Amino acid sequence: MLKFRMKSWRTCKAWQLNDPIRILGIDPGSRITGYGIVDTNGATTRYVASGCLKLGAGEFSRCLREIFLRISDLVSEYAPNHIAIEQVFVHKNADSALKLGHARAAAICATFAGGAAFHEYAAREIKQAVVGSGGAEKHQIQHMVKAILTLESLPVSDEADALAVALCHAHSFRLHAGLTSLTSAPRRSAGRSSWRKFAG
Repeated sequence: MLKFRMKSWRTCKAWQLNDPIRILGIDPGSRITGYGIVDTNGATTRYVASGCLKLGAGEFSRCLREIFLRISDLVSEYAPNHIAIEQVFVHKNADSALKLGHARAAAICATFAGGAAFHEYAAREIKQAVVGSGGAEKHQIQHMVKAILTLESLPVSDEADALAVALCHAHSFRLHAGLTSLTSAPRRSAGRSSWRKFAG
């Protein structure tokens, strides 16, 4: 039986996408919403842009409108093919959970006009993909994001979380597309009978 060692997704360069994709990762929040944009061709992932939308205090409806408008601007400016966002988690504070849900919905709706594919991931799944542990701490995510994307400085927490979501999707999409290309590849038909050519 043939045995092989699977390389880390961060270093494997054997498979590449024909057409690179651009991913917008979003870390929604009612006061601060992080965003991170990366390009990936399957073998490598390149940093494009990131930051935080600081909404401040004031009426919550104004904050939602601000999230919608500023995410819409990002979609128009960077034209991502894919949107990735963290799944809603159960919050101890019902009011905070409700506000987070509204902020998340505003961010999602802002991406629809661009026609990008939408994807969501659980927090543990994101941490596992980027750090290697589903229970990773915030500072670990920041340092791993900086290392993977070779950033000059450490990204702030919300910014790092958004980039981590984008990296998680880059990993997931690469695996899915790679497996699809393998299963859809035409089978070689000469394998069983070709030995007769050499035997004669």
